Amino acid sequence: MSSILTNNGAMVALQTLKSINTQLGDTQNVISTGKSVSSAKDNASIWAISKVMESDVKGFKGISDSLSLGESTLAVAASASETITDLLTDIKGKIVAAQEENVDRTKIQTDISALTDQINSVVGAAQFNGLNLIDGTSADDMKVLSSLDRSSDGSVSASHISVERQSLSVTTSASAQSFGTTDAADATAAAGYMSGTTATIADDAAYATGTNMTSVADGADETITVGSVAAGVSYQLQLSDLNINVVGGGSATGDRTFEYVAGADDSAQDVATNLKNQISSFFEAATDTGDYTVALGGTNGNEITISNDSGTAIDVGQRIQTGGTAGSSAASGGLGALSTIDVTSDAGATGALSAIDGLIKQSIDAAAAFGSAQGRVESQSDFVSTLTDSLKSGIGSMVDADMEETSARLQALQVQQQLGVQSLSMANQAPQSILSLFR
Repeated sequence: MSSILTNNGAMVALQTLKSINTQLGDTQNVISTGKSVSSAKDNASIWAISKVMESDVKGFKGISDSLSLGESTLAVAASASETITDLLTDIKGKIVAAQEENVDRTKIQTDISALTDQINSVVGAAQFNGLNLIDGTSADDMKVLSSLDRSSDGSVSASHISVERQSLSVTTSASAQSFGTTDAADATAAAGYMSGTTATIADDAAYATGTNMTSVADGADETITVGSVAAGVSYQLQLSDLNINVVGGGSATGDRTFEYVAGADDSAQDVATNLKNQISSFFEAATDTGDYTVALGGTNGNEITISNDSGTAIDVGQRIQTGGTAGSSAASGGLGALSTIDVTSDAGATGALSAIDGLIKQSIDAAAAFGSAQGRVESQSDFVSTLTDSLKSGIGSMVDADMEETSARLQALQVQQQLGVQSLSMANQAPQSILSLFR
């Protein structure tokens, strides 16, 4: 039955054409945005996931900036620490030169003071964007934002790389030890603190005359035992008739004094270790290798054994005094002990040797700590960069359009659209055939 009121063919053709036009519009939107999911209506779950991941990418961009800032700050601190280590090594060279005979120690001390000022200048300049990690003004760790951690429940927490500050300030409070001025009551009392082959001497005149000094023949040893320890007790060893190197070559006979004032927390081993280190540093710096050696021994590590292989006898003297003041430094460390170094005297020159080794170790440890932190920050920075690329790739795989497929689909839809228009036109022409029935 034909009807001029209801054209089923036209209705079908019209719905088909509407569907084609809708698909064509979607395809054109994909082409213009480059995304197969550009809004929530396209695919709500995929769109939501992609937006969360996009926010993480933005966050990691900020983290990358934070890591770059931290890396630059650490690079400055590490470079400064290495420079300070070099300057301290130069100071050690000056101190070693002061151990020899026939040198102008006053001029050497002037050079040491100049190098100390240079270290102070380096410390002051070692800042990046106002943050200085080596000036000792703060003990708080520097925290570098390193990651955003998203848990399975969607909550996010920040992770940090903590960098410990290293104080290399030469202005850190420190004081030199002050040797006691009160002799022990007698030789027996003195021997309770330190004893050797003969009784411990108790006055300066004994050094001058050689009284109560132990003669150590070529090939022989002398063992000195540190006994009781109390705060302020001053331990002194003197080595006489040593073959000490002379500037320009050769050697001369000379004496050296080694001193240590015990602190409240020192043990017999601490006292023995400090004296041994002073003697060992002097032997290495100012005498020929093999002439003299010193070793630490005993059950409690409180015995100092001095060996003589120089070819001639030497004398070893001991002295105990009370009422001294132990050297002190700020608890935060620093290089303040540089201000207490004074090589203008024999005792000051020998004490400076062991002191400078400790300061060099401190600066080396600081440089190593900053270098290690630098490596961590650089590694994390590389990881964040790689992770960001992976997140972007993941987002793209979910929402980006396949442009080859979209191009083919566009052409197909355009053909379908043309056919749909023709089909609709033919369906609309169908009622015209009814006119022939009324002619």
